[in-house]
Formats: sequence, structure tokens, C-alpha cells
Amino acid sequence: MEPNSCLNNEKKKESINIKQKAYLANINNKYILIQIFNLLQKRKGFIIIKHNKAIQKKIEISLKSYENLSRIEIEIIPIKEIFSKFINIINKEEELYYHIYFNDSKEETSRDYLTNKDKVTKIKIIIDYPVKSLKNLFHKCKCIESINFINFQRNNINNMRNMFNYCVSLKKINLSNSNTKNVTDMSGMFYRCNLLKELDLSNFKTNNVTDMNSMFFRCNSLEKLDFSNFNTNNVTKMNDMFYECSSLKYLNISNFNFNKVTDMSNMFLGCTSLENLVLSNFNGIKLREINNIFFGCSEELKRKIKKKIKILEVKNLIDGNN
Repeated sequence: MEPNSCLNNEKKKESINIKQKAYLANINNKYILIQIFNLLQKRKGFIIIKHNKAIQKKIEISLKSYENLSRIEIEIIPIKEIFSKFINIINKEEELYYHIYFNDSKEETSRDYLTNKDKVTKIKIIIDYPVKSLKNLFHKCKCIESINFINFQRNNINNMRNMFNYCVSLKKINLSNSNTKNVTDMSGMFYRCNLLKELDLSNFKTNNVTDMNSMFFRCNSLEKLDFSNFNTNNVTKMNDMFYECSSLKYLNISNFNFNKVTDMSNMFLGCTSLENLVLSNFNGIKLREINNIFFGCSEELKRKIKKKIKILEVKNLIDGNN
């Protein structure tokens, strides 16, 4: 799909019903307007307010306030050596649409590739279309060094599957402002982000997440991982979750609940540096697939685990197939 056609499509999608606009403009009861606004906020239907100054004035909301509530703003720093895709602008199935700004110049472009002539040092991404999924957002975007979520107040996002999958040059990521309370799928989220050394996900709300398989698959430079507030009460898949996270020495999953987990196969396979694994609530869980959970881990860690877990009679749990 050509970029220009995408812009045209957006204009069509954002067209406002004139009668509806006029009707709302004629409502004088401020209380009713605030209720309407709150409803629109939940449904992300801000477009009516965006183009109606009369409503903005009556409910005392500025365009800036509207934008802060309705958009996701991301700042990206690309690496200089490689010029290639930095974001998946269009996903036809889910009708994603983004505004792209280079060097904070506010000059909107329709390009999704960088060239050597661009000499870009900063990229600003504005997601202001009411998408529900960020699936594959940065999939195979190999030229990104840093990603910073500046604004992320929206609560309608439900999918983060493979969001940073194969971001092999990514060294720094700030997700402290992310709103994840309605996300159900985080599988493969940081798959093969093999230059990331630290990851702070302590603010993540994961009450509704059901799938975490391969979430940190082959993040083999990862030394520090904070998910101290993770709620895994509804998670069913954790297979390959920390597969070959070979730089992790310490991991605290004492807050994890495994009651609904059915697959933990290869969960810590190849975590060769893991010396201390803090866990609890691991006994009595009902699993269909738990093969090779600790295969490739150190003998010292295996000895520690054997003292803590009572289900070692299950084949291949500690030592794998060999």
C-alpha cells in the first residue's frame, strides 16, 4: 500500500458525521458533555472533540489535552551504520497508522526507510489512531539503538506479541510509561534482543496476560531483569521464556503463580550463568509440557533446584534428554 493512499484512508476514517457534530455543539449542559467526553475517552473516539472547538471550550479541554490522552508518543534513536526499516508503519489486517517525524522537526514524512542521505539522529513516532494491537510494531527493525516511550496513557492496547522481535541492535529501552493493563499476549516480545543488558518492566500490569512464551528468548546479553510486579495468575504458556539468557546470574520469580501454566518446556534452557533462582509456589502445579526446563544450567543451580522442587520424578525436568 502506498503511503499517500494511507493518508487518504486515514482522512476517510476520520471524517465526522456533520449532524452528530452539530448536535454535540448545541448541548449546553456541561455535565452531559463531560459524560460524553468520558465515554469517548474509553472508546478512543476523540475525533469528534478534536475538530469541534465549541465542545472543547464547553468542557474546558484543549487540543493539547486531547492529544495527550489519545496518542502514544515514541522517540527512537537509530544506529548510524545501518539504514533500514525502523518501524512497521502499516499492518493491513489491523489498520495501524502512524505519524513519523524526523529530528523533532515536526515535518511529517511518508517514508518508512532511512537512507545514507538522511543523516537522521532522532525519530519521533506518534500513534494517534485508535489501534488495539502493537503486535510486530518493531519486528526486525535492526537499525534501532534506543526506544523511549514518552507518552502512553491509552488503555486499549491488548496485544504486544513480537513487539520488539529481532531488534538486534537495541541497547536501551524505556517502557516505564507503558500502559499494559489490558494486554493478553506478550509472547516473543523481546525475542532475540541480544544487545539489551538491562530491562525494567517493574511497572507492567500483567493481570490479563495469558501467553508469555519466548518473551526473552535468546536475550543473551541480559544481565538485569526487573519484573517484580508481574502477575501471572492467568498465564498458561511460559515455554522458552528465558531460553539461552546466558548472561543472567540472578533471577527472582518468587511472585510468579504457575497454577494455570500448562507449558514450561525449555523455560530456562541454556541459562548457563544462572547462579541464583528465587522461586516459590512451584510445587503441585499441573503441567503437560515441562521437558528440559533447566537443561544446560549449571550443576550447582540444579542441586539448589532439586532441594526446592518436589516434582523431580517427572522425566527431563532437570537434566533433559541426555
